[in-house]
Amino acid sequence: MAARLRLNVFFISNGSRPIRPPGTANVRMVLVGDSADAEQISAVDVCVTSDIPLASRCLKKGARVVSPTGKQWTDANIGNALLGREIARHLRELGTDTRGPAPLTKRDRSRFLSALDTAVQAALREAAPS
Repeated sequence: MAARLRLNVFFISNGSRPIRPPGTANVRMVLVGDSADAEQISAVDVCVTSDIPLASRCLKKGARVVSPTGKQWTDANIGNALLGREIARHLRELGTDTRGPAPLTKRDRSRFLSALDTAVQAALREAAPS
């Protein structure tokens, strides 16, 4: 999608999980510290993340946010996700096994591609000069 639409893509990582982006000019890897935030994201950007607090910070900056499973995070649904995350954290502290996310399925991939296309097209419309 990035090549077709000639978009710049930035893989932002603290280095804890190695990411090997393709060797194309429009794709860059950016290593940040553990305390990095969503300071430079804007309303014409799209963030793909499974990190719910990061998704919330990106939404506050006006960006569009999509999870790897195709969930579109919005101001209307991020609060419940943050609450669920806190409940799971508390349960883990009590010794309850909360299990991580399920493996990605073909259906997740399809939902992700659709949600990403929707978010990118909306960002492109917003970025286009009036």
